[in-house]
Amino acid sequence: MLRRLTLTAVASFAALSAAAPAATAVTPLLPLPPLPVLQGDWTGGQDTRTRLTVTVSESGNPTADGTFELECDPAGGTHPTAQRACDLLADAAEAGDNPFVPTDRNAMCTQQAGGPAAARVQGTWQGENVDARFSRANGCEISRWNNLVPVLPSAR
Repeated sequence: MLRRLTLTAVASFAALSAAAPAATAVTPLLPLPPLPVLQGDWTGGQDTRTRLTVTVSESGNPTADGTFELECDPAGGTHPTAQRACDLLADAAEAGDNPFVPTDRNAMCTQQAGGPAAARVQGTWQGENVDARFSRANGCEISRWNNLVPVLPSAR
């Protein structure tokens, strides 16, 4: 059985090897069409603006809880501190930091509670999709939250 399979594979390979040059000899090579000249926007049309939906609950500040829209370049939306939030995000991008990266599961975090505050940030930042969740469950999460104030409200 194994011998038959081996012979069939060798014969198939030989037949394909012989047919390939014959097929290319029959078909003349055609020139490629001219490539379009790249002009203008080198980002490939990718939208690099920031558009985020920030949802906050149980922050301890009733005026900070709710859903807010944040747009940058220019700063706007329903976010209460849009310009300051956009400035923080621009500084993070310039420094090469991504404030939306979750805490490493292997991180050693202090076991302190920062309250029941929770937040979710969705949308685009620097042209990249964002879907990040924030809490104040331990020292690492509290630090992560604080590093994103004023995008997220300061906790009371």
